Amino acid sequence: MKRIILKLSGEALAGDKHTGFDDDTIMKVARQVKSLSDEGYEIGIVTGGGNFWRGRTSENIDRTKADQIGMLATVMNCIYVSEIFRSAGLKTAVLTPFECGSFTKLFSKDRANKYFSKGMVVFFAGGTGHPYFSTDTGVVLRAVEMDAEAILLAKSIDGVYDSDPKTNPNAVKFDEIGIDDVIARNLQVVDMTASILARDNKMPMLVFLLGEENSIINAVKGPFKGTKVTV
Repeated sequence: MKRIILKLSGEALAGDKHTGFDDDTIMKVARQVKSLSDEGYEIGIVTGGGNFWRGRTSENIDRTKADQIGMLATVMNCIYVSEIFRSAGLKTAVLTPFECGSFTKLFSKDRANKYFSKGMVVFFAGGTGHPYFSTDTGVVLRAVEMDAEAILLAKSIDGVYDSDPKTNPNAVKFDEIGIDDVIARNLQVVDMTASILARDNKMPMLVFLLGEENSIINAVKGPFKGTKVTV
């Protein structure tokens, strides 16, 4: 793999605190990304916003406004994480699909490619820029647009199961599963819109536990202990 898009869930960024940021967790990510970047890998980052905002569960706020708040949560996450990355010696840029004043740059494929060519880690914040689309759809969209070879889904769970392992102790983990099976069984690796987009554009995904030692490096170079979602 040469160019990869890494999705960091908001919950994973929060670590055991379950809200906000856990600097130790983010620094471990930064060191792994630095190691891969030094070897010539081009790395894009998408973050979720769940460590700050779960607005879709509220009945007291308009869905569009809730999603807009969620987009801003991902912008905050990307700015914060990019600064931790910089402290680890990485060069970074944060791109958004809408204007954020001087905080970020407006996304375009050409601009992102220019940053990649300079050895920078590119953060794709703000999702798709539209309500009713999750950061799952955002990460697949950016991966397809940027001609990435794979999406790495770093989660608070160590792979894809046939049911929720938190509620079913007998849940079975897949080492590998096709995207068609994921869709047919509604396994929610990513949401349905994102799954179909990945299938139609033949974008493979690697699902793994962020908290595992060197999990990101292992997803790229092996040994890999998560689930490969094939296309």
